[in-house]
This record gives sequence, C-alpha cells and structure tokens, in this order.
Amino acid sequence: PVITGSDEEDDSDSSTKPIRSEKKKNPVSLFQTGGDPPKEKKTKKKAPPKAADSEEETPETPQKNSNRKGKGKKSKKVKEERPPSPIIEVDNLEEFVLRPAPQGVTVKCRVTRDKKGMDRGLYPTYYLHLDNDKKVFLLAGRKRKKSKTSNYLISIDPTDLSRGGENFIGKLRSNLMGTKFTVFDSGANPDRANADWSNVRQELSAVVYETNVLGFKGPRKMTVIIPGMNADNERVPIRPRNDNDGLLMRWQNRNMDNVIELHNKAPVWNDETQSYVLNFHGRVTHASVKNFQIVHSSDPDYIVMQFGRVADDAFTMDYNYPLCAVQAFAIALSSFDGKLACE
Repeated sequence: PVITGSDEEDDSDSSTKPIRSEKKKNPVSLFQTGGDPPKEKKTKKKAPPKAADSEEETPETPQKNSNRKGKGKKSKKVKEERPPSPIIEVDNLEEFVLRPAPQGVTVKCRVTRDKKGMDRGLYPTYYLHLDNDKKVFLLAGRKRKKSKTSNYLISIDPTDLSRGGENFIGKLRSNLMGTKFTVFDSGANPDRANADWSNVRQELSAVVYETNVLGFKGPRKMTVIIPGMNADNERVPIRPRNDNDGLLMRWQNRNMDNVIELHNKAPVWNDETQSYVLNFHGRVTHASVKNFQIVHSSDPDYIVMQFGRVADDAFTMDYNYPLCAVQAFAIALSSFDGKLACE
C-alpha cells in the first residue's frame, strides 16, 4: 500500500533531526520579503506574541511502532529534540488566530471531524483546538452547501458558521477541479471595495495539489503559497483587486514579489513496511495519504506545518512561524476535500 505518516525511519535519514534548526540558519530570514506600503500599517493591530517556555510538559514517548529499530532506548535524545509544548496565551481569539506563530515556538493543535447529523457525512464540521491540557477552542470550519466549488467557512465560534455572522474569520475556496485552493480573511470582495481598498479581503494562502502517476493515491505533491513577512515580522497584506492578481496567478506567472513558495516534504519509501514514510516525531500515529509536512526548500529541516491522523476523526496539526492558525487550519481543510480524499 502507498501510505505516509509512519514514525518508523532509518536513523540515518535527515528528517529525524530535531524539528527546530535555528542554529544552522535563522528560519525567519526565509520568509522575509520586505515591502508593504506604510499606509497599510494603521490597519494592523500589533500584539506581542505571548509564549513562555517556562512550564515544560513532558514530551510524548516514542510510539510503540517506532521501537523496531532500537529507538526505545533513545528516549533521552527524543526529549532534547522535541521542543516543549509552550504555554500559548489566547488572550483575544480573533487576534490570536491571525497572528503568526511566535518565532521558535511550535503551536500544537488538534483537528477533530464531526460527522454527526443528517448531512454531516457530506458536510462535516471541523474543529481546531490547542493540543494542551486546556484544549482551548480556536476555529471551526464547514463546507457551504449551495456552492459550485468547494467553499469552507471558518469561524471563531463553534456554533456560528454563518457567512454573515461576526464570528466569520475566513474562508477556503477551491477551483472547479478541486485541485487549487485560496484562503481569504473576512474582508470584502473587491466588488464591494471602499475608496482606499482597506476593507478588501486579504489572501492568506493558496494550496495547489498535483497528481502524480498514481493519481491522488500515491504521495501527494502540495505547493503552498503564502504572503511574505516584512521587517517587523508582520504578514505583507496581499489584497488582490481581481482574480488575476491573487496568490495563485502570481505564482503561476512567477511574479514572486512578497510571495513565498513552500512544498510538502517528499516521503521516503520504506521496503520493510512497503510504504512511504515521514518522521513526525511521535505526533502522528496512523498512516494516511492526508499526512503531510510543509517546508521551505532552502531549509527542509524547518517544519513550517505538519498534519497527520491520530484516530479515525482526529488529526494533529502543528504550525510554526510564519503561519497563523487560520492559514494552517485552511491548508488542513483543503486536504479533506472530496476530489482529494480518495483513501
């Protein structure tokens, strides 16, 4: 079978290195693109990232299935490699979910899929919580019913998934083929722009899935396109005035000013398990074609985001700077979409 997401890996494989690699190269520099016009500044709320590394939670022990190659004895090493789960302060939910992860901190989350109810099988609701003792709720997402293309609403209220509500914080929209996705914040459509365009929605990211020879059954190839960061480590606002100016078109035309291209890390074929595997450092326990890690080609050891199955309807989702929760959650939602989900 062609699966990804086992923790079993040859110890010599490069991806067993620690998730953090600041010593080698400062990951922040990978995402800096410089400019945004100063007039945008006033619309930004700046909140200092709050994250104290003081209370160290015990890292998870390696999964049983990773002991085959004598990894069980190395729990001390695993402890050093795994950054402690930081205490993440979610003071203002709306601000927090749009704020980039603090540098050097992995924000660890859990996505649960709820298929209850009459049409939930077709339109499940997805919930994002912090993966810590308090299980703080962050976001909910659900596919809209009467939409020609896949269209997911993202809300900061688990009970209000309406487009008009004040809890609407973003959306994920696919192309007709269901292979390209764009993530928007809650701003207005360019058709309803005010004079200075300040109310127009930002594009927060885009995801492109490519098929390979096995269709979507083999390891998927994902390209993730995100706005770059300015010198203040804030996201450069990308507010397209029409469909030809969005992240996808910029990427297709190789107009990469203020745009960063990321990819999923290619899994490695393992003869012993006859499957494709990636090392998730104990955060993913079930094989699935949905499991993925997103990296920058200049530093494949710095995991910008990872996502993988831990139970039938539960997944871990961890993200690092420069992603925010809305970007990471929307990228994860895209992987559930019907055209791709052919497990």
